[in-house]
Amino acid sequence: MQRNSSGCLTGFLAGFSRFFLIFAWIARPIAFDVVFSGSWILPCLGILFLPFTTLMYVILVTNGPGSISGLDWLWLGLAVFIDVASIGAAGAANRDRIPQGVPGAVAPPPPPPAAQ
Repeated sequence: MQRNSSGCLTGFLAGFSRFFLIFAWIARPIAFDVVFSGSWILPCLGILFLPFTTLMYVILVTNGPGSISGLDWLWLGLAVFIDVASIGAAGAANRDRIPQGVPGAVAPPPPPPAAQ
């Protein structure tokens, strides 16, 4: 059976964007208030579900004309792609942990041949 022992590195990389976004919110709360009009629900949902997209949106709106236009859509689309790809990669990496009988489960490996 193949074992993957990169748990700490995987956890760090998965949580990096969330930690960075929380740190940015603590460091520059006025920027988040301006971008999200004082609401705290949207940034919290962004931290949970789409951290790179939320961070990119804050960066683009605060450093630009105050709205998304032109080439900003490319960067925002790239951030959405990174978020969706990381969710898909996590699902594919944990596919062997799905219980048997559930659609999408990986078939168990065949037993080794008996020694004679």
